[in-house]
Amino acid sequence: MPNIEDQKFSRLLQACGLELTDTEVPTAAPSMAKAIQMVAGVDVEPTAFTRATGDGSLGELDRQWQEMGRPTLTEAGSGEFFIVPPGSGGSAVGWLPVKEAAGSSLPSRVAAATGSPEFVALSADGMHLCAVAEEEDQYWIIVRSLG
Repeated sequence: MPNIEDQKFSRLLQACGLELTDTEVPTAAPSMAKAIQMVAGVDVEPTAFTRATGDGSLGELDRQWQEMGRPTLTEAGSGEFFIVPPGSGGSAVGWLPVKEAAGSSLPSRVAAATGSPEFVALSADGMHLCAVAEEEDQYWIIVRSLG
């Protein structure tokens, strides 16, 4: 019988337009503590940002994500990557292999499912860390090379 927590996160990922895959996490993948420090540490600067308030703010975040985050995160054509389940308790689960089932607008889909567009993801090859964070009145896109 599947674990209740696994079912919870599986439903959450489905609500975000993501499908679980059976891809193995790369051995070079950073630990949860290290990944979170790399995208939420005191000295982190965004790769891109937009205002978090007002009409169209999530749409602009989605546009910037499609331009800067998604191409770095996913392998050409496959749409596969790893994600820490967004929302409460996700960091205890760790990296989950997923692929895009719904196409574009991942930040908006995460926000619709959790109330916030924030998430942390790892490229399929384990070489890039990408995140969306909310800092005061801004949404940040953070892209870090691990190589």
